[in-house]
Amino acid sequence: MTRGIFIAGNESTLFTAAAAEAAKRVKSFACAIIPNRFPMPGGPAPKAEIAGAIPLSWNPASPISARTLVLAAENRLARISDAILICSPPALYKTVEALSPEEIEILVNDHIKGWFFLIRELAQHFRSAGSGSLSFVAPESGSVGKNAAGRNATADILGPPATASFRAFAQGILATPTNEPFLTMGFTGSEAGSEGEFAAWFFKIIDEGSRKNSGRWHKHSKLGFLR
Repeated sequence: MTRGIFIAGNESTLFTAAAAEAAKRVKSFACAIIPNRFPMPGGPAPKAEIAGAIPLSWNPASPISARTLVLAAENRLARISDAILICSPPALYKTVEALSPEEIEILVNDHIKGWFFLIRELAQHFRSAGSGSLSFVAPESGSVGKNAAGRNATADILGPPATASFRAFAQGILATPTNEPFLTMGFTGSEAGSEGEFAAWFFKIIDEGSRKNSGRWHKHSKLGFLR
């Protein structure tokens, strides 16, 4: 049966790299991008063309949208074999007192609650299907919390809490002993400029489909690829 790959996450160079790896393995795959509803300096970046991608709509703040998204991915792919969730949120450089209530709602709903809703639906889907893999990708960055202007500049108030929440939720799932029929894997360690290498590495581990790789984090390192 044809392999069905579903990728969801923030629009980023890592998302594009993961999509490129998926395109090497299947003719088409489904993807959903968390919309960036924060104003970007200089305007929004041009959207990258993703060959073979079947774009699906997703409102992360809605549990109904999460359910609809999983059903849509299954319908378009015939089956979901591998779900790859990529948390690489955009930076938002503001002081906390400058945050508007609307921006706080976006941060919590789109970049925290949205993952909870989607992961819940995917876990239920794989449990019902009796197979599959659910992968969490949370790259590390040495510049988290600082912007390019230096140590005394305004910190990124979006990326660190969103990523920390994603990692903590993923860790809870990975660390819980279960007899689930699907695999769960976590991947971390990417640095700026190595997105393509990182994506190729974690796809290789997903391709193996080995239960020994399930329930744990796998770290990509400059000194080697650690598992």
